[in-house]
Amino acid sequence: MPSSATEQTSRRGQEGPRSRQLAIAETVIRNGSVSVEELVTLTGVSAMTIYRDLSVLEDSGVLTRHRGQVVAVASGLHEADAGFRLEQSSAEKQQVAAEASKLVTSGCSLMLDDSTSGVWLLRSLPDVTNVTVVTNSLLVADEVATFRGAKLIVTGGEYQAWAHSLMGPVAAHTIRSMHADLCFVSASGIFEMGCYHPYQEVVEVKRAMLESAETRVLLLDHTKFNRRALFKFADLQEFDHVVVDDEVSPAMVAHLEETGVAVTVARLDRPSTAS
Repeated sequence: MPSSATEQTSRRGQEGPRSRQLAIAETVIRNGSVSVEELVTLTGVSAMTIYRDLSVLEDSGVLTRHRGQVVAVASGLHEADAGFRLEQSSAEKQQVAAEASKLVTSGCSLMLDDSTSGVWLLRSLPDVTNVTVVTNSLLVADEVATFRGAKLIVTGGEYQAWAHSLMGPVAAHTIRSMHADLCFVSASGIFEMGCYHPYQEVVEVKRAMLESAETRVLLLDHTKFNRRALFKFADLQEFDHVVVDDEVSPAMVAHLEETGVAVTVARLDRPSTAS
């Protein structure tokens, strides 16, 4: 691991349990597998503390322990717990959501799926009470419900605890019975211009929203590229807007534009490094 990444992980390891757990998860996901001893060195905490953190992350479906190694689980076959995903890469998700929120106008209707980017989108809006939100996500619903007078429609369906969302035929049928001005969805992975997700029931909800909205918006941070999962739910060219963070390489952005993808790069104001 580059020294700068090591220093950042060690620094976050001292900031508190949740920050340290996020740092551990990101390290394991980035490297595929890491030993407990390496995590102790990276974070600067004891092995006992690391084991407590690993237990929390195992319960969230992010990683597992196998033959002395800590191995990433969130991959092309699995998706991590929604509560964890809400915090993971949060700066990039906020960056993308803030840019995408410019598409929302007063009085319009929005469909938001179980992607945690939808929560960040709502937090980017100056006034949630002037839009109607349709969602299968209880995280999104809870966010809308904090605003008195907000217009909220929850789809119904079978509750999936890992996603904090409602899935299945009832959810998809409810969505298809409506028509919204915009839908905002994300993907677990982008591979060769296709959008992928590990679970069929999630794909069915995403497809229903894409087919029931006037304008389709895809929200992506740079970690999603060159990752593939079991189920493809759309081509990038199907979206009216694809919003990415500025960590996506210029070469990738150019490739997307050349293939007809309407891509917008959300720029994050960073402190100047000039002396």
